[in-house]
Amino acid sequence: MANVLNWFEIPVEDMERAVKFYTTIFGFASMYQMQMGGFDMAFFPMEGDGVGGALVKGESYKPALDGAVIYLNANPDLAIVESKIESAGGKVLMSKKLITEEIGYMALFIDIEGNRVALHSNK
Repeated sequence: MANVLNWFEIPVEDMERAVKFYTTIFGFASMYQMQMGGFDMAFFPMEGDGVGGALVKGESYKPALDGAVIYLNANPDLAIVESKIESAGGKVLMSKKLITEEIGYMALFIDIEGNRVALHSNK
C-alpha cells in the first residue's frame, strides 16, 4: 500500500465562495469544476500519482468542526498559506507549530465554509 489516504473531500455549502478561499490561500490559478454523481465538485490540482481531493457540494455533505481532520500540503513553508487564511475569510485556530524535526510543522484553521482543516510543511 503506497498511501493510507488516497482521496479526500471537503464539504461546502457555497462552491464559488469555497473555491475563491482555497485558490486565494494556496495561490492556485484555478480548480477544475464539474458535476459528478449529482454533486458539484471542484478538484485540487495534483500531479502524478499523488493523493487527490475535492471540494464537494451536495445534500449529504455538511461542513463540520468535528470529525476527521485532513492535512493539506503547504510546502515549502506553511506560514505562507497561513498568512492568507484570515484575509480570505477563514480563522487560524493554531498557528504554525513544530511537530518534530523529522515530521515538520502543522497549523489548524477553519475554512470559509466552517470546516476544521490542517496544514503541514517540512519547514
